[in-house]
Amino acid sequence: MECTINWLPASGMAFAAETGSGHVLVMDGAPDGGGRNLAPRPMETVLAGTGACTAYDVVLILKRGRHAVRGCQVKVTAERATEDPKVFTAIHMHFVVTGKALPPEAVERAVRLSHEKYCSASSMLAKTAEITTSVTIEAGE
Repeated sequence: MECTINWLPASGMAFAAETGSGHVLVMDGAPDGGGRNLAPRPMETVLAGTGACTAYDVVLILKRGRHAVRGCQVKVTAERATEDPKVFTAIHMHFVVTGKALPPEAVERAVRLSHEKYCSASSMLAKTAEITTSVTIEAGE
């Protein structure tokens, strides 16, 4: 896996990352750090990537279990250290999983497996942050 990041000097403190798969992601800094607030902060993208990584696992695990999953939303909140490096110290992920007759134990198992075995991003962040999860299951067709 690879990624190339280029500073976009005309924009202040914005950066464009081109991923190895050929996609572009733009990030910017806060105005108090020279940014113009034109895109997510780099640490926001770390958090978003972690949420997407675990959501991907949960959906895949449920689909492989032949469950009728129709939606998966993860609301991620985090706290950071006050001193540099300002690593994440606490992360909470609330999963809202929608589907037809989803067994709660299957959804909870999928979330647990993601965090204990499959999600590389949350595994890395767990080195500095306490990661907690909660689940809401909603009926859907």
